[in-house]
Amino acid sequence: MSVQTMTKTSPPSGQQPLTQPDMSATVYRILIAISLVHLFNDSIQSVIPAIFPILKSSMHLTYTQIGIISFAINFTSSIMQPVVGWFADRKPTPALLPIGMGFTFTGMLLMAFATTYPAVLLAVVFVGLGSAAFHPEGSRVSHMASGTRRGLAQSIFQVGGNAGQSLAPVLTMWIFIPLGLFGSIWFTVIAAAGIAVQIFIARWYGNRLRTGAYQKKKTQARQLRPEVRSRVRFAIVLLVLLVFVRSWYSSSISTFFSFYLMENFHLSVSDAQVYIFLFLAAGAVGTFFGGPLADRFGKRNMIFCSMILAAPLAILLPYANLFWSGVLLAIIGLIVFSSFSVTVVYAQMLFPGKIGTVSGLITGLAFGMGGLGALVLGKWTDIVDITTVMQICSFLPLLGILTYLLPSDKLLNRWSEGTEA
Repeated sequence: MSVQTMTKTSPPSGQQPLTQPDMSATVYRILIAISLVHLFNDSIQSVIPAIFPILKSSMHLTYTQIGIISFAINFTSSIMQPVVGWFADRKPTPALLPIGMGFTFTGMLLMAFATTYPAVLLAVVFVGLGSAAFHPEGSRVSHMASGTRRGLAQSIFQVGGNAGQSLAPVLTMWIFIPLGLFGSIWFTVIAAAGIAVQIFIARWYGNRLRTGAYQKKKTQARQLRPEVRSRVRFAIVLLVLLVFVRSWYSSSISTFFSFYLMENFHLSVSDAQVYIFLFLAAGAVGTFFGGPLADRFGKRNMIFCSMILAAPLAILLPYANLFWSGVLLAIIGLIVFSSFSVTVVYAQMLFPGKIGTVSGLITGLAFGMGGLGALVLGKWTDIVDITTVMQICSFLPLLGILTYLLPSDKLLNRWSEGTEA
């Protein structure tokens, strides 16, 4: 735990002096708390695709209808995240943190009693709204508590989310397979715990805002030379494309690979979920180590390696036997997700001072593109077959070669300092 150095600020006449925290200190208790809530939030959100096989059999859904459910939750989240981030950049609102988890609580309560396809869609929209409210402000809290270790802080924050995603297949085996959709009622307990932790974080967040230290840091960070803006715009468009590619690939695995395993290796729903767990759990490990590695070797380099090193393994995956499928899934997850938090920090470097907007754009885009990918992949699978779709998706990580068109970390720093156009 870090010990913050506090300094006195001069208050208006008649008021108590405010203590201003040392902005260079890393506040680990807040990072761990926000990571824990990220685990709660994403474990709840990720059980939606994990229960697709159950929904498909119990409600007699097509692959296209499954894709629509995935699209509904992810697109809701992706559309609202940049909006929430933009609003919070203008008016930071700590109360959004517990409010967002309240939406998630409502969504899982509705899911527990859903008996029709439209009811399921309504429930997942509430879960998507909760995620949209949480991620931009959660990323801002991580940034505020990071001190000088932004890569590490973002990794601690994101590893909670990826760990939550990895738990979804296990929770499906333990809760949804024996209980059906009513098992969602147990996730309202998790959401309630998340609300309690969010209240604690929101109080710290509000105190930081009242000291004025963060606002001063934010104002200073907004300085950007006008002549580099066109190059920054190109970089963010390219970064968005890379997030798009990574999200489509990860969505193909987390949403549809269990169907591939069930069809080609005749696994049960429970056994297929174990393989998805391997992919997502390894991804959580990769997320944690990706940030510190990026702090040392460069964020652009980390984004490049996470896709190019995974590419040959991804191409081999659809042709592997059952044993090697598990091995390859774990290695691919470890590599691909190592750039998850790094992408957010890199985007924040492109647009200093717009933490909420940029974080909402990148994380929201990751969910939204994943949802759009699931919709398209579901339609393709109904038209052709699951094996062909997996073979096509295996080539997506090759597009990571485009990463080297991004500006280097050193160039981004010089742009921010105004020392090079």
